[in-house]
Amino acid sequence: MLIHNATVVTFDETNRVIADGAVRYTGDAIDAVGDSDTLLANYPDDARWDAAGMVLMPGQICAHTHFYGAFARGMYIPGPPAKDFPEILQNLWWKLDKALDLDGVRSSAEVCLVDAIRNGTTTLIDHHASQRAIDGSLDVIGEAVLQSGLRAALCYEVTDRDGAEAAQAGIRENVRFRQRVEAESGWHQGRLAATFGLHASLTLSDATLAQCAAEANRFHIHVAEHPVDEYDSLQKSGKRAVERLHDFGITGPASIMAHCIHIDAWETALLAETGTFVSHQPRSNMNNAVGAAEITPMLRKGLPVCLGNDGFSNDMFVEMKVADLLQKAVHSDPRYLGADKVIEMAVINNRRLAATFFDRPVGVVAAGAYADLILLDYWPTTPLMAANLPWHMLFGVSGGHVHSTIVQGVTLMRGRKLLTLDEPAIAAHSRRHAQATWERYWAMF
Repeated sequence: MLIHNATVVTFDETNRVIADGAVRYTGDAIDAVGDSDTLLANYPDDARWDAAGMVLMPGQICAHTHFYGAFARGMYIPGPPAKDFPEILQNLWWKLDKALDLDGVRSSAEVCLVDAIRNGTTTLIDHHASQRAIDGSLDVIGEAVLQSGLRAALCYEVTDRDGAEAAQAGIRENVRFRQRVEAESGWHQGRLAATFGLHASLTLSDATLAQCAAEANRFHIHVAEHPVDEYDSLQKSGKRAVERLHDFGITGPASIMAHCIHIDAWETALLAETGTFVSHQPRSNMNNAVGAAEITPMLRKGLPVCLGNDGFSNDMFVEMKVADLLQKAVHSDPRYLGADKVIEMAVINNRRLAATFFDRPVGVVAAGAYADLILLDYWPTTPLMAANLPWHMLFGVSGGHVHSTIVQGVTLMRGRKLLTLDEPAIAAHSRRHAQATWERYWAMF
Protein backbone atom coordinates (compact mmCIF):
# COMPACT_ATOMS: atom_id res chain seq x y z
CA MET A 1 0.00 0.00 0.00
CA LEU A 2 1.19 3.48 -0.85
CA ILE A 3 -0.47 6.33 1.06
CA HIS A 4 0.28 9.58 -0.78
CA ASN A 5 -0.78 13.23 -0.89
CA ALA A 6 -0.42 13.43 2.91
CA THR A 7 1.19 15.82 5.36
CA VAL A 8 3.54 13.25 6.83
CA VAL A 9 4.65 13.78 10.43
CA THR A 10 7.42 11.25 10.99
CA PHE A 11 8.19 11.83 14.69
CA ASP A 12 11.68 10.60 13.92
CA GLU A 13 14.80 12.17 15.44
CA THR A 14 14.27 15.41 13.53
CA ASN A 15 10.44 15.48 13.67
CA ARG A 16 10.29 15.83 9.89
CA VAL A 17 7.10 17.22 8.37
CA ILE A 18 6.79 16.32 4.67
CA ALA A 19 4.24 18.65 3.09
CA ASP A 20 3.25 16.40 0.17
CA GLY A 21 4.48 13.15 1.57
CA ALA A 22 3.96 9.46 1.08
CA VAL A 23 4.46 6.28 3.08
CA ARG A 24 4.73 2.81 1.59
CA TYR A 25 4.28 -0.38 3.58
CA THR A 26 4.57 -3.99 2.55
CA GLY A 27 2.93 -6.53 4.81
CA ASP A 28 3.27 -5.32 8.39
CA ALA A 29 6.19 -2.87 8.02
CA ILE A 30 7.01 0.47 6.45
CA ASP A 31 9.61 0.25 3.70
CA ALA A 32 9.70 3.76 2.21
CA VAL A 33 8.99 7.33 3.32
CA GLY A 34 9.39 10.41 1.15
CA ASP A 35 7.66 12.89 -1.12
CA SER A 36 4.66 11.74 -3.10
CA ASP A 37 6.11 12.30 -6.57
CA THR A 38 9.17 10.17 -5.86
CA LEU A 39 7.35 7.24 -4.27
CA LEU A 40 4.59 7.24 -6.89
CA ALA A 41 7.24 7.11 -9.62
CA ASN A 42 9.24 4.40 -7.85
CA TYR A 43 6.24 2.15 -7.14
CA PRO A 44 3.79 2.63 -10.02
CA ASP A 45 2.04 -0.71 -9.51
CA ASP A 46 1.24 -0.35 -5.79
CA ALA A 47 -2.25 -0.08 -4.41
CA ARG A 48 -2.80 3.60 -3.65
CA TRP A 49 -4.56 5.51 -0.90
CA ASP A 50 -4.97 9.21 -1.65
CA ALA A 51 -4.89 10.96 1.74
CA ALA A 52 -6.26 14.17 0.18
CA GLY A 53 -3.91 16.31 2.26
CA MET A 54 -4.69 14.76 5.64
CA VAL A 55 -2.02 14.46 8.33
CA LEU A 56 -0.34 11.05 8.47
CA MET A 57 1.55 10.19 11.67
CA PRO A 58 2.41 7.23 13.90
CA GLY A 59 -0.29 5.68 16.04
CA GLN A 60 -0.26 6.90 19.64
CA ILE A 61 1.12 4.84 22.54
CA CYS A 62 -0.37 4.63 26.04
CA ALA A 63 2.19 3.71 28.72
CA HIS A 64 -0.25 2.78 31.52
CA THR A 65 -3.95 1.98 31.38
CA HIS A 66 -6.62 -0.17 33.04
CA PHE A 67 -9.14 -1.78 30.67
CA TYR A 68 -10.97 -3.29 33.64
CA GLY A 69 -12.01 0.16 34.87
CA ALA A 70 -14.40 0.76 31.97
CA PHE A 71 -17.44 -0.28 34.00
CA ALA A 72 -16.83 2.49 36.56
CA ARG A 73 -18.36 4.99 34.16
CA GLY A 74 -21.66 6.19 35.63
CA MET A 75 -21.55 3.67 38.47
CA TYR A 76 -23.21 4.60 41.78
CA ILE A 77 -20.89 4.26 44.78
CA PRO A 78 -22.84 3.78 48.04
CA GLY A 79 -22.12 5.90 51.08
CA PRO A 80 -20.55 9.34 51.47
CA PRO A 81 -18.07 10.47 48.82
CA ALA A 82 -14.53 9.19 49.35
CA LYS A 83 -12.45 11.86 51.08
CA ASP A 84 -9.05 10.68 49.83
CA PHE A 85 -7.33 8.18 47.57
CA PRO A 86 -7.17 5.32 50.10
CA GLU A 87 -10.96 5.51 50.42
CA ILE A 88 -11.29 5.57 46.62
CA LEU A 89 -9.29 2.35 46.50
CA GLN A 90 -11.34 0.72 49.27
CA ASN A 91 -14.79 1.81 48.07
CA LEU A 92 -14.39 1.74 44.29
CA TRP A 93 -11.49 -0.12 42.75
CA TRP A 94 -10.91 -2.95 45.23
CA LYS A 95 -14.59 -3.84 45.14
CA LEU A 96 -15.05 -3.37 41.40
CA ASP A 97 -12.15 -5.70 40.57
CA LYS A 98 -13.74 -8.40 42.77
CA ALA A 99 -17.10 -7.94 41.02
CA LEU A 100 -15.74 -8.78 37.55
CA ASP A 101 -16.16 -12.18 35.95
CA LEU A 102 -14.37 -13.26 32.77
CA ASP A 103 -17.25 -12.07 30.58
CA GLY A 104 -16.95 -8.66 32.18
CA VAL A 105 -13.18 -8.69 31.75
CA ARG A 106 -13.53 -9.25 28.02
CA SER A 107 -16.39 -6.78 27.61
CA SER A 108 -14.62 -3.96 29.45
CA ALA A 109 -11.51 -4.57 27.34
CA GLU A 110 -13.52 -4.42 24.12
CA VAL A 111 -15.01 -1.06 25.12
CA CYS A 112 -11.53 0.38 25.62
CA LEU A 113 -10.25 -1.10 22.37
CA VAL A 114 -13.03 0.56 20.38
CA ASP A 115 -12.12 3.84 22.05
CA ALA A 116 -8.44 3.33 21.26
CA ILE A 117 -9.05 2.71 17.55
CA ARG A 118 -11.29 5.76 17.31
CA ASN A 119 -8.68 7.97 18.99
CA GLY A 120 -5.69 6.62 17.11
CA THR A 121 -4.01 4.89 20.07
CA THR A 122 -2.50 1.75 18.56
CA THR A 123 -0.26 0.44 21.39
CA LEU A 124 -1.53 0.07 24.96
CA ILE A 125 0.25 -1.14 28.09
CA ASP A 126 -2.50 -2.51 30.32
CA HIS A 127 -2.41 -3.32 34.03
CA HIS A 128 -5.23 -5.74 34.89
CA ALA A 129 -7.04 -6.83 38.07
CA SER A 130 -10.09 -9.10 38.52
CA GLN A 131 -9.52 -10.70 41.87
CA ARG A 132 -12.27 -13.34 41.61
CA ALA A 133 -11.56 -14.10 37.95
CA ILE A 134 -7.78 -14.33 37.80
CA ASP A 135 -7.02 -17.57 35.96
CA GLY A 136 -7.10 -17.01 32.21
CA SER A 137 -7.97 -13.32 32.48
CA LEU A 138 -4.95 -12.22 30.43
CA ASP A 139 -5.87 -14.68 27.68
CA VAL A 140 -9.37 -13.18 27.57
CA ILE A 141 -7.94 -9.68 27.21
CA GLY A 142 -5.34 -10.88 24.73
CA GLU A 143 -7.96 -12.45 22.49
CA ALA A 144 -9.94 -9.19 22.49
CA VAL A 145 -6.80 -7.27 21.54
CA LEU A 146 -6.04 -9.68 18.70
CA GLN A 147 -9.59 -9.43 17.37
CA SER A 148 -9.39 -5.62 17.42
CA GLY A 149 -6.12 -5.56 15.49
CA LEU A 150 -4.41 -3.36 18.09
CA ARG A 151 -1.14 -3.95 19.94
CA ALA A 152 -0.83 -4.39 23.73
CA ALA A 153 1.47 -5.42 26.55
CA LEU A 154 -0.45 -7.11 29.38
CA CYS A 155 0.09 -8.09 33.00
CA TYR A 156 -1.87 -9.11 36.10
CA GLU A 157 -1.81 -7.04 39.31
CA VAL A 158 -0.32 -9.20 42.09
CA THR A 159 -1.40 -8.05 45.56
CA ASP A 160 -1.69 -9.45 49.10
CA ARG A 161 -4.84 -7.47 49.87
CA ASP A 162 -7.15 -10.45 49.24
CA GLY A 163 -5.03 -13.11 50.88
CA ALA A 164 -2.34 -15.58 49.96
CA GLU A 165 -4.41 -17.67 47.54
CA ALA A 166 -5.28 -14.69 45.34
CA ALA A 167 -1.67 -13.47 45.43
CA GLN A 168 -0.42 -16.85 44.26
CA ALA A 169 -3.04 -16.96 41.51
CA GLY A 170 -1.88 -13.54 40.30
CA ILE A 171 1.73 -14.70 40.17
CA ARG A 172 0.75 -17.83 38.23
CA GLU A 173 -1.30 -15.79 35.75
CA ASN A 174 1.63 -13.48 34.95
CA VAL A 175 4.02 -16.41 34.51
CA ARG A 176 1.58 -18.50 32.46
CA PHE A 177 0.70 -15.67 30.10
CA ARG A 178 4.33 -14.66 29.57
CA GLN A 179 5.20 -18.26 28.73
CA ARG A 180 2.36 -18.44 26.24
CA VAL A 181 3.40 -15.20 24.53
CA GLU A 182 7.00 -16.42 24.31
CA ALA A 183 6.00 -19.85 22.97
CA GLU A 184 3.19 -18.92 20.55
CA SER A 185 4.40 -16.11 18.31
CA GLY A 186 2.10 -17.37 15.56
CA TRP A 187 -0.86 -16.80 17.85
CA HIS A 188 -0.21 -13.14 18.53
CA GLN A 189 1.85 -12.25 15.40
CA GLY A 190 3.94 -9.74 17.29
CA ARG A 191 0.99 -7.74 18.65
CA LEU A 192 0.97 -9.08 22.22
CA ALA A 193 3.68 -8.80 24.85
CA ALA A 194 3.86 -9.56 28.55
CA THR A 195 5.31 -8.01 31.67
CA PHE A 196 4.76 -8.81 35.37
CA GLY A 197 2.15 -6.78 37.24
CA LEU A 198 2.33 -5.67 40.86
CA HIS A 199 -0.19 -3.45 42.61
CA ALA A 200 1.91 -1.23 44.89
CA SER A 201 4.38 -1.49 47.72
CA LEU A 202 1.63 -0.85 50.27
CA THR A 203 -0.23 -4.10 49.41
CA LEU A 204 2.81 -6.33 48.92
CA SER A 205 4.67 -8.20 51.65
CA ASP A 206 8.39 -8.89 51.57
CA ALA A 207 7.67 -12.56 50.92
CA THR A 208 5.44 -11.84 47.93
CA LEU A 209 7.88 -9.33 46.47
CA ALA A 210 10.69 -11.85 46.78
CA GLN A 211 8.64 -14.52 45.04
CA CYS A 212 7.70 -12.16 42.20
CA ALA A 213 11.29 -11.05 41.76
CA ALA A 214 12.30 -14.70 41.41
CA GLU A 215 9.84 -15.11 38.52
CA ALA A 216 10.59 -12.07 36.37
CA ASN A 217 13.08 -9.36 35.50
CA ARG A 218 10.63 -6.67 34.41
CA PHE A 219 7.63 -5.24 36.25
CA HIS A 220 4.71 -2.82 36.01
CA ILE A 221 3.73 -1.30 39.38
CA HIS A 222 2.06 1.75 40.95
CA VAL A 223 4.48 3.82 43.05
CA ALA A 224 3.79 6.69 45.47
CA GLU A 225 0.47 7.61 43.89
CA HIS A 226 -0.51 8.82 47.38
CA PRO A 227 1.70 9.49 50.47
CA VAL A 228 0.25 6.37 52.12
CA ASP A 229 2.50 4.26 49.87
CA GLU A 230 5.57 5.99 51.25
CA TYR A 231 4.38 5.85 54.88
CA ASP A 232 3.63 2.14 54.56
CA SER A 233 7.04 1.42 53.04
CA LEU A 234 8.83 3.34 55.79
CA GLN A 235 6.90 1.39 58.41
CA LYS A 236 7.64 -1.97 56.78
CA SER A 237 11.27 -1.44 55.88
CA GLY A 238 12.58 1.90 57.10
CA LYS A 239 12.99 2.82 53.43
CA ARG A 240 10.94 4.82 50.97
CA ALA A 241 8.92 2.98 48.33
CA VAL A 242 11.36 3.12 45.41
CA GLU A 243 14.24 2.07 47.66
CA ARG A 244 12.26 -0.85 49.08
CA LEU A 245 11.27 -2.03 45.62
CA HIS A 246 14.80 -1.59 44.33
CA ASP A 247 16.09 -3.89 47.06
CA PHE A 248 13.88 -6.64 45.61
CA GLY A 249 15.03 -6.00 42.02
CA ILE A 250 11.81 -4.36 40.86
CA THR A 251 13.55 -1.35 39.28
CA GLY A 252 15.35 -1.69 35.94
CA PRO A 253 15.42 -0.62 32.28
CA ALA A 254 12.38 -2.72 31.35
CA SER A 255 10.22 -1.88 34.39
CA ILE A 256 7.44 0.72 34.62
CA MET A 257 6.67 2.64 37.80
CA ALA A 258 3.37 4.46 37.37
CA HIS A 259 2.67 7.86 38.97
CA CYS A 260 5.69 8.48 41.27
CA ILE A 261 3.99 11.61 42.59
CA HIS A 262 5.39 11.58 46.12
CA ILE A 263 8.91 10.27 45.54
CA ASP A 264 11.81 12.38 46.83
CA ALA A 265 15.07 13.46 45.18
CA TRP A 266 16.94 10.32 46.25
CA GLU A 267 14.27 8.08 44.78
CA THR A 268 14.34 10.11 41.57
CA ALA A 269 18.10 9.63 41.36
CA LEU A 270 17.74 5.88 41.95
CA LEU A 271 15.18 5.58 39.16
CA ALA A 272 17.49 7.48 36.83
CA GLU A 273 20.49 5.30 37.75
CA THR A 274 18.53 2.11 37.07
CA GLY A 275 16.91 3.38 33.85
CA THR A 276 13.43 2.62 35.18
CA PHE A 277 10.52 4.02 33.18
CA VAL A 278 8.10 6.35 34.97
CA SER A 279 4.55 6.72 33.66
CA HIS A 280 2.63 9.98 34.22
CA GLN A 281 -1.20 10.08 34.19
CA PRO A 282 -2.29 13.71 34.81
CA ARG A 283 -6.06 13.36 34.29
CA SER A 284 -6.26 10.52 36.80
CA ASN A 285 -4.05 12.35 39.30
CA MET A 286 -6.29 15.40 39.12
CA ASN A 287 -9.46 13.30 39.46
CA ASN A 288 -8.10 11.49 42.53
CA ALA A 289 -6.68 14.72 44.00
CA VAL A 290 -3.38 12.99 44.74
CA GLY A 291 -1.12 15.81 43.60
CA ALA A 292 1.13 16.35 40.59
CA ALA A 293 4.41 14.57 39.92
CA GLU A 294 7.51 16.74 39.57
CA ILE A 295 7.90 16.03 35.88
CA THR A 296 10.39 18.79 35.02
CA PRO A 297 13.04 17.67 37.56
CA MET A 298 12.53 14.06 36.48
CA LEU A 299 13.18 14.92 32.85
CA ARG A 300 16.16 17.10 33.81
CA LYS A 301 17.60 14.13 35.68
CA GLY A 302 17.23 12.00 32.56
CA LEU A 303 14.35 9.80 33.68
CA PRO A 304 12.44 8.23 30.78
CA VAL A 305 9.09 9.69 31.83
CA CYS A 306 6.25 8.35 29.67
CA LEU A 307 2.58 9.26 29.31
CA GLY A 308 -0.35 6.98 30.16
CA ASN A 309 -4.02 7.51 30.92
CA ASP A 310 -4.76 5.22 33.92
CA GLY A 311 -8.01 4.06 32.35
CA PHE A 312 -9.30 7.45 31.21
CA SER A 313 -10.25 7.78 27.53
CA ASN A 314 -7.66 6.64 25.01
CA ASP A 315 -7.44 10.12 23.49
CA MET A 316 -3.75 10.59 24.21
CA PHE A 317 -3.84 14.03 22.58
CA VAL A 318 -6.03 15.16 25.48
CA GLU A 319 -3.63 13.56 27.95
CA MET A 320 -0.82 15.61 26.38
CA LYS A 321 -2.76 18.84 26.80
CA VAL A 322 -3.60 18.12 30.43
CA ALA A 323 0.00 17.12 31.21
CA ASP A 324 1.15 20.55 30.11
CA LEU A 325 -1.64 22.54 31.79
CA LEU A 326 -1.41 20.70 35.13
CA GLN A 327 2.27 21.55 35.56
CA LYS A 328 1.65 25.20 34.74
CA ALA A 329 -1.29 25.41 37.14
CA VAL A 330 0.45 23.64 40.03
CA HIS A 331 3.58 25.79 39.77
CA SER A 332 1.78 29.05 38.86
CA ASP A 333 4.33 29.45 36.10
CA PRO A 334 3.49 29.44 32.36
CA ARG A 335 7.07 28.41 31.59
CA TYR A 336 6.74 25.00 33.26
CA LEU A 337 7.07 21.86 31.16
CA GLY A 338 6.05 23.02 27.65
CA ALA A 339 4.84 21.26 24.53
CA ASP A 340 8.31 20.09 23.50
CA LYS A 341 8.75 18.23 26.80
CA VAL A 342 5.27 16.74 26.53
CA ILE A 343 6.21 15.34 23.12
CA GLU A 344 9.41 13.98 24.68
CA MET A 345 7.22 11.99 27.08
CA ALA A 346 4.32 11.02 24.84
CA VAL A 347 6.26 10.25 21.67
CA ILE A 348 9.97 9.69 22.29
CA ASN A 349 9.85 8.03 25.70
CA ASN A 350 6.67 6.09 24.97
CA ARG A 351 8.40 4.79 21.84
CA ARG A 352 11.45 3.79 23.88
CA LEU A 353 9.19 1.92 26.29
CA ALA A 354 7.35 0.14 23.47
CA ALA A 355 10.71 -0.92 22.04
CA THR A 356 11.31 -3.03 25.17
CA PHE A 357 8.24 -5.11 24.26
CA PHE A 358 8.13 -5.41 20.46
CA ASP A 359 10.63 -6.57 17.86
CA ARG A 360 10.23 -3.61 15.50
CA PRO A 361 9.93 0.11 16.26
CA VAL A 362 6.47 1.60 16.79
CA GLY A 363 5.59 5.24 17.28
CA VAL A 364 7.67 6.46 14.33
CA VAL A 365 7.21 6.73 10.56
CA ALA A 366 10.44 5.22 9.28
CA ALA A 367 11.57 2.36 7.10
CA GLY A 368 11.68 -0.84 9.14
CA ALA A 369 9.09 0.29 11.68
CA TYR A 370 5.76 -1.47 12.05
CA ALA A 371 3.09 0.16 9.89
CA ASP A 372 1.13 1.55 12.86
CA LEU A 373 -0.28 4.72 11.32
CA ILE A 374 -3.14 7.16 11.75
CA LEU A 375 -4.65 9.67 9.35
CA LEU A 376 -6.14 12.85 10.79
CA ASP A 377 -8.40 15.33 9.03
CA TYR A 378 -6.61 18.15 10.82
CA TRP A 379 -6.33 21.17 8.58
CA PRO A 380 -3.75 23.52 10.17
CA THR A 381 -4.81 27.15 10.18
CA THR A 382 -1.21 28.25 10.75
CA PRO A 383 1.98 26.88 9.17
CA LEU A 384 2.90 23.37 10.37
CA MET A 385 6.61 22.56 10.52
CA ALA A 386 9.08 20.62 12.63
CA ALA A 387 9.84 23.68 14.78
CA ASN A 388 6.24 24.20 15.91
CA LEU A 389 4.90 20.65 15.63
CA PRO A 390 4.64 20.09 19.42
CA TRP A 391 2.43 23.14 19.80
CA HIS A 392 0.12 21.98 17.01
CA MET A 393 -0.16 18.64 18.83
CA LEU A 394 -1.17 20.30 22.10
CA PHE A 395 -3.29 23.19 20.90
CA GLY A 396 -4.73 21.92 17.62
CA VAL A 397 -4.97 18.14 17.32
CA SER A 398 -7.39 15.91 19.23
CA GLY A 399 -8.58 12.32 19.00
CA GLY A 400 -11.66 13.61 17.22
CA HIS A 401 -9.49 14.35 14.19
CA VAL A 402 -8.58 10.68 13.70
CA HIS A 403 -10.02 9.58 10.36
CA SER A 404 -8.31 6.21 9.87
CA THR A 405 -6.25 3.81 11.99
CA ILE A 406 -3.78 1.17 10.72
CA VAL A 407 -1.81 -1.40 12.74
CA GLN A 408 0.84 -3.65 11.21
CA GLY A 409 -0.44 -2.74 7.78
CA VAL A 410 -4.05 -3.73 8.54
CA THR A 411 -6.68 -1.00 8.37
CA LEU A 412 -8.78 -1.06 11.55
CA MET A 413 -10.79 2.07 10.81
CA ARG A 414 -11.21 3.99 7.56
CA GLY A 415 -13.26 7.15 7.28
CA ARG A 416 -14.25 6.66 10.94
CA LYS A 417 -15.86 3.31 10.10
CA LEU A 418 -14.60 0.48 12.31
CA LEU A 419 -13.59 -2.56 10.28
CA THR A 420 -12.55 -5.12 12.91
CA LEU A 421 -14.99 -4.51 15.77
CA ASP A 422 -18.79 -4.26 15.90
CA GLU A 423 -19.23 -1.18 18.07
CA PRO A 424 -23.04 -1.36 18.58
CA ALA A 425 -22.80 -5.04 19.60
CA ILE A 426 -19.88 -4.34 21.92
CA ALA A 427 -21.78 -1.49 23.55
CA ALA A 428 -24.86 -3.67 24.04
CA HIS A 429 -22.78 -6.47 25.59
CA SER A 430 -21.04 -3.93 27.81
CA ARG A 431 -24.32 -2.54 29.18
CA ARG A 432 -25.47 -6.05 30.08
CA HIS A 433 -22.19 -7.13 31.69
CA ALA A 434 -21.77 -3.77 33.43
CA GLN A 435 -25.20 -4.13 35.05
CA ALA A 436 -24.35 -7.61 36.32
CA THR A 437 -20.98 -6.35 37.59
CA TRP A 438 -22.63 -3.40 39.34
CA GLU A 439 -25.06 -5.70 41.14
CA ARG A 440 -22.21 -7.84 42.46
CA TYR A 441 -20.35 -4.67 43.44
CA TRP A 442 -23.31 -3.21 45.36
CA ALA A 443 -23.76 -6.51 47.23
CA MET A 444 -20.34 -5.92 48.89
CA PHE A 445 -21.61 -2.91 50.85
